[in-house]
Amino acid sequence: MEVIAHSRFIRRGPRKARLVADMVRGMRVEEALSALQFAPQHAAHDVAKTIRSAAANAEHNFELSRDELWLKTVMIDDGPTMKRIRPVSRGSAHQYFHRTCHITVIVEDREEESARRRRPQAASRPAETVTADSSVDEQELAAAPDELEEETPKAEAVTSAEAAAEAEAVPTDAQIEVPGEADEDQEEDGEGAQGPSALDDGPSPDDEPEGRAPKGEQ
Repeated sequence: MEVIAHSRFIRRGPRKARLVADMVRGMRVEEALSALQFAPQHAAHDVAKTIRSAAANAEHNFELSRDELWLKTVMIDDGPTMKRIRPVSRGSAHQYFHRTCHITVIVEDREEESARRRRPQAASRPAETVTADSSVDEQELAAAPDELEEETPKAEAVTSAEAAAEAEAVPTDAQIEVPGEADEDQEEDGEGAQGPSALDDGPSPDDEPEGRAPKGEQ
């Protein structure tokens, strides 16, 4: 059932009142009144007054419970605007406006929603299922360390075998041959085999200068 309450010619700007109405629209009546009690906006007092009026109409006229009432609609309509002037210097005047608004609140009872909120939450799974799942989890946790211990020696053996293979594949210093050093060693070996005596037999008599005579002729 829907119950309506009106507040007309409220001396409040409609734009400011709509900000408050949007904040509580669709809430429960009790929750909306609690929120408006601590709202800093001035229009919160006018909106809360209309909501209390609609709830009182539902309680006294239709014998509805306030715990089952929800805010279905909170409408803010423009009211008449009062134009005023303020005198200023040089005999002129500035015009300003006093705006008003009309507030309309519609509440309705929702028995299903209230019963749903009060209904205790049922357990998702029976106790036996929970016990069985917990025992299975304990068995899995107990078996996990054994599986880790079995996998650890295998991993260590594979690592040691790979390290040994890498060590065999890497050549040592004795196996590494440098091309430049090998050529130098061959040249040194060739010079050592010939020796100075084999290469140079000493000066020959033909190599003496022509200007000098032999020792017997002198």
